[in-house]
Amino acid sequence: MVILASLIFVINLTVWCMFTVRGACIFFMERALMKTKKHTSSPVNKTPERDLYQLVTDRVIEAIEKGVAPWKRPWRSVRTHSGDPMMPVNALTRSAYRGINVLLLWLAAEEAGYSSNCWLTYRQAQALGGQVRKGEKSTMAVIYKSWHKQDEDENGNRIFDAEGNPVMVDVPVLKANPLFNVEQCDGLSLPEVATTVTENGANDTLNAVADRVLTMVNACGVKIHSLPQDRAYYTPVFDRIVLPLSSQFTSAEDYWSTLLHELVHSTGHAKRLNREGIVSSGGSYGDERYAFEELIAEMGSAFLCAQLGVTGNVQHENYIGAWLKILRADKKALFSACRQAREATEYLLSVHDTPAEKAA
Repeated sequence: MVILASLIFVINLTVWCMFTVRGACIFFMERALMKTKKHTSSPVNKTPERDLYQLVTDRVIEAIEKGVAPWKRPWRSVRTHSGDPMMPVNALTRSAYRGINVLLLWLAAEEAGYSSNCWLTYRQAQALGGQVRKGEKSTMAVIYKSWHKQDEDENGNRIFDAEGNPVMVDVPVLKANPLFNVEQCDGLSLPEVATTVTENGANDTLNAVADRVLTMVNACGVKIHSLPQDRAYYTPVFDRIVLPLSSQFTSAEDYWSTLLHELVHSTGHAKRLNREGIVSSGGSYGDERYAFEELIAEMGSAFLCAQLGVTGNVQHENYIGAWLKILRADKKALFSACRQAREATEYLLSVHDTPAEKAA
C-alpha cells in the first residue's frame, strides 16, 4: 500500500514538472518572439526624416538648370529705392537673413514676383496683428539648432571622463523654418522703415557706394591696377586686383560690382581669411577648386551688392557646368560655399566699419 502511494506520488510529481517546464519554455519563447518582432518592425514603422541638405541643394540645382542663378536675385527684379539694402529681412525683428536663407528667399521672391524683402513666420504674422491668407504656401528656410548629446568615439562608443561622467557636446542640427512673405498676409501692422531719397538719386548712391568700397580696399591693403584689357582677376602672389579701365564697363554699377567680386577673392589671402581656393597652389582655370572659389566670390559679391544697394552685373555663366557638378557631388557644398561667402562679406564690412583698427 505504501509502495503504491509512493508510486502515485512520483507519477504526479513527474507530470507536474513536465507541464511546469513546458509552460516555462512556452513563456520564454513567446517573450523572445515578441522582442524579435518589436525589433524588426520598428524601422518599418519609423517615418524617415527629411534630408534638408539635399532638399535645399536640389532646390538650387533646379533653379540653375532653369537658368536662374539664385545669388543674382537682387540684380533682376527687386523693386526698391536705389541704394536701399536688398537683403531679405525679418518683418518683426528687422534682422537680415544670412547665408543659405538669402538664396532661398531671393529665389522664392523671384518666382512669386514679390516686391517686398520682408519675411516672417506664421506666429510672427499673428503677433503683428495679421494673418497669412488661406491657401498661401510657405517658403522653406532653415535654421541651426543645438543638440546636446553625449560624445562618441570613431567607433560609436560613448565617451566618459576620468571620473566616469558622460562627456557632453553640442551638435548643430539643421531644422526647417517655414517663412511667409508679407505680401502673403493681411492686416499686418508693420513698423515704419525710414528711407532717404535725395535729389541727385542714383549719383548720390553711387558716390556713397564708391566711398564704402574704396574704404574696404584701403583697409584690406589690396592693390588695384586698371589696364586697357578685357579681364578682371585677383592675383594672390602680388595681392593685387586687375580690372579693365572704368570706361570699358557698361555702367558704373557694373564696375563696382565687378570690383566687389574680386575683393571677395582677396579675402582668401593667407593674411586675411586664408581660404583654400586662394592659398592652395596648383589650381587651374576650370578645375573644381577654382570653380568652388568662384562660387564663393559670386555669392559673396551678391551679398555685398545687396548690402550696399548696388545693382550691377557680373557675368560668370561659363562656370555653371562646374558649379552643378560640385553641387550634385556633395549636398553640403552649397552650405560650405555660402558660409565662406558670408565670412568674406562680414570681413569686408567689418574692415569698412573700423578701417584704422583693421589696417594696423
